[in-house]
Amino acid sequence: MTTQPQGESPTRVGDYTLLTRLGEGGMGIVHLARSADGRRVALKVLRPHIVGDEEARARLAREVNTLTLVRSPWVAEFLDADPWADIPYVVTRYVPGLSLHDHVLEEGPIADRDLLWLAGCLAEGIAAVHHAGVLHRDVKPSNVLMEGRTPILIDFGLARLADDSRLTQAGFLLGTPGYLAPEILYGDDATPAADVHAWAATVAYGATARPPYGRGPSMAIMDRARRGEHDLTGIEGPLAGVLDAALDPDPLARPSLAELLAWLRPLSTQPSATPVPPPVEGRPVDEDDFTLPVALANSGSAVGPAPRTGPTIPEHRPATRMLTNAYPPPPPPATAPPTMAPPTIAPPAWPAHAVAVAQWEQEWDARLLGPPKVPVGERIRRGVVVACGGLVLGAATALAPYVALVAVVLGVWVLRTGSLAASAGADRRTTRGTKWYDALQVVFSSPWHSVRAVTGTVVLVLWSLGLALAAALLCYAAALDGAATLFSGGAALGIALWSGPGASRFRSPLSRIVYPLASRWSRWLPLCVALVFVAGVLGLVVASEGVHWWPASGPPFGI
Repeated sequence: MTTQPQGESPTRVGDYTLLTRLGEGGMGIVHLARSADGRRVALKVLRPHIVGDEEARARLAREVNTLTLVRSPWVAEFLDADPWADIPYVVTRYVPGLSLHDHVLEEGPIADRDLLWLAGCLAEGIAAVHHAGVLHRDVKPSNVLMEGRTPILIDFGLARLADDSRLTQAGFLLGTPGYLAPEILYGDDATPAADVHAWAATVAYGATARPPYGRGPSMAIMDRARRGEHDLTGIEGPLAGVLDAALDPDPLARPSLAELLAWLRPLSTQPSATPVPPPVEGRPVDEDDFTLPVALANSGSAVGPAPRTGPTIPEHRPATRMLTNAYPPPPPPATAPPTMAPPTIAPPAWPAHAVAVAQWEQEWDARLLGPPKVPVGERIRRGVVVACGGLVLGAATALAPYVALVAVVLGVWVLRTGSLAASAGADRRTTRGTKWYDALQVVFSSPWHSVRAVTGTVVLVLWSLGLALAAALLCYAAALDGAATLFSGGAALGIALWSGPGASRFRSPLSRIVYPLASRWSRWLPLCVALVFVAGVLGLVVASEGVHWWPASGPPFGI
């Protein structure tokens, strides 16, 4: 089944060739693999405590038979599995993208229609899993892969394999604090309402770049989850109210997945769908909304729900929040049906929301084709700012070549050092939460990161100097004077520094200033005028005084 030298990691599992290791979790180790037909897949080698005996392997076989029924564009579906192999494994579709957790760390919070798209696609994926008669049980940002801007749900249903009292008591499986529903923490069995809670916590993380129950010790996070003390600051509009309702500590007070989809689909995955009126305030809770469906009719409705009892809710918990309060009902029809009298009192409407829905219905077809996240105009403005910066560096190089070169090397080194130190600090905060000494730790770790930054600085500067020298040689061949040659080389140096190998550590700190200024014409135009003005002043100094070769007495090689 596997072929490898004694003591080394396997290079083949079943009919699959392991290419590289993608990640590791409580269930097993995930590899990028290649199937016999050349297709790339994600192969998870399961840990011994997950399938350590015949009973567990039989349970895996039964589970996989069910999981292969899930087919959805928002789910990384199961392709193959072998529970009885020496090294048990499961194979799913490979999704080439970062997890939502890493995507938000790199790109920042998701906003506006992209956030509704994330919420809608993720809800559709969870619904597809539920329709197969399976709960996900572990929805969280690290189990959502971003294929472009589309979320793909992974690891669905596998949590049930480890849902064994022997393993739980031994501490093998607890889940992720902050995404586990409060009723799970009370010891209740998981229901679809638990996945709704995890959906809301995951969407909230995507919108704010922070867990809704904060960071810190696991016990503190779980206590805040039990109390319903979530933080949705920064999320605007109706979605904030929907997430607030879905994070209710009482599972029976949360909206059902069907209700969420009825509201989300017209705004995301099905823009042409007819909006469904929200639940009526005070409606009795139907337990069918919060039980696992075991069979589905063609219409998608659940059949044969299993009753459940909610956990005992402490008296200090906040009052139940109804989904109705999260968003207003739709406006009334312009004219009533012929058989009905016109209504005398129109229900409240939210004009801004109605206008947004109409706009989204017209624009979503184009959005789904995958236009760039940053508008073309803004990308052009960013490029112009970089070009203007190159003009400044070119003029500075023409005025004082040696001084400009030293300033460039020091600037690249300092910026790379700061970027490495900031990234390390962010990783620590993600792992163990915010601490009062975080700033001090960044300061004291900076000397080490300055050493780490040397190699990247040398590579980037040498590569950029090569392009600058090529530009200077072209000018020399064209018989341009020394100042013009130095100007061209300096401008080429600046452009190369922005796009060269390892430039992300240099570019990232500067982009935090450049990109916001380039986002609006009112801020971009003064910035460009200022840079061109500085370049012009330096050019005038060069024209009047010539090139300053300080600290040397003249140009190299007597040129």
